[in-house]
Amino acid sequence: MAAGRPPFPWPPRSIRSRSTLLSAFMLLILLTLIGMGADYAIRTKIQDHFAIETQKTATDWIARMRPGASLDPPPSMGVLQLVDSQGRVVAANAKGAALPPLSPALPPPSDRFQFLTRCTPRDGCVMFTAVRVPPLATRLIWDGEPHAVYAGRSLPSVLAGHDLDVSIGAAVLLLTGLCTWANWVVVGRTLRPVTAIRTKMSQISVSDLSLRVPQPPGDDEIAQLARTANETLDRLDKAVGHQRHFVSVVSHEIKSPLAGLRAQLEEAMLYPDDVDARETVRSALDVTDRMQAIIDDLLAMARIGAATATAPEPVDLGALVLEEAAGTRGVPVEAHASGDLKVLGNRVQLIGVLTNLLVNAQRHAHTGVRVIAEPVDGQAVVTVLDDGDGIAPEDRERVFEPFVRLCDGHRRDPKGTGLGLAISRAIVTAHQGSLRVEDSPKGARFVVRLPLSTV
Repeated sequence: MAAGRPPFPWPPRSIRSRSTLLSAFMLLILLTLIGMGADYAIRTKIQDHFAIETQKTATDWIARMRPGASLDPPPSMGVLQLVDSQGRVVAANAKGAALPPLSPALPPPSDRFQFLTRCTPRDGCVMFTAVRVPPLATRLIWDGEPHAVYAGRSLPSVLAGHDLDVSIGAAVLLLTGLCTWANWVVVGRTLRPVTAIRTKMSQISVSDLSLRVPQPPGDDEIAQLARTANETLDRLDKAVGHQRHFVSVVSHEIKSPLAGLRAQLEEAMLYPDDVDARETVRSALDVTDRMQAIIDDLLAMARIGAATATAPEPVDLGALVLEEAAGTRGVPVEAHASGDLKVLGNRVQLIGVLTNLLVNAQRHAHTGVRVIAEPVDGQAVVTVLDDGDGIAPEDRERVFEPFVRLCDGHRRDPKGTGLGLAISRAIVTAHQGSLRVEDSPKGARFVVRLPLSTV
């Protein structure tokens, strides 16, 4: 253990611990309030019951009192006392006779009914009702001397001390403990798939992206997380595979001219009398130009993501098509644009896509190229159509792969890098659009689709 580090970190780093502690704290507060309310309700209920019962007993005894009649109290489970103004017990039942007067003072005339509690170390607590005998009965029976009737019941032991409080407190702690334990178990089972996902993710590396995290059943948040993680790993695996393939192709494309250049230079060094130095330099410059073109295209591909990450600007794609078509040379280009074709994107990159497609179409066209820009189903659609020999269906996706050049393309442009269409598709994809080769009765038909701007 590191010096100065507490044995138990606070706050706890585990979601399970934090959730359990928080739920325990909230439950303890909630159950404590409920327990206090229950304690108060129980005491109030018992006091109200005793008050009603003792008051009824006292008033029944007073109603039976007559001049010259016996003052014996009626049968009762509790304490009954008749007390005069001197504080002497005049009549009482067995329990009342064994106790001193429950109250040293009679209720005042203005408040004939009082509900009181008397506690002594020897006799415990008694809850009683003190009722002052009405003036008419007092005048008829005792010549106006005030008397009072005390009717009481011994307080239950659970209320006399703190037994009720202790019992409710113990129940609160027990229920809090049970709920906390249940929360600990439930959260632990809930997070168990997360632990499995974390363990599996720690085993995944760039060198091996074939592993997938376990996906729990159902469609809750954790299952969705696992499914999203696996989908992300699938995309990452494909991206890394494409990157490795791209790197290998780039290495081959650069290595081959470098090897040829080295061979030419070594030959010129070994046989200076037999090799034309000017021709060697000219050939070396051609190789250098090709490598420079490849590097420029690779840098263009690398800058696509950074450029599209900047704030997009509104671009009138229809006007852009007309401008680029008007600036072409060589094979005639016929351009048409209709409707509102505003899109959000990088103007320079979109110009690069249109230029690339137009140059490619002119290269393969026999007599002319047609460009049509129009809105279709919420998208700006640009169609570039030439009247050349077209592209075979099996090659329509291959032409977008880096460094892929068909025989006809290599013949018409021997110095090309084979990255133009790959860069164009990458730019269109970065703009949330698509670039495909579609069916055409004659020639090649390249179709660009970009979402129309709503602002």
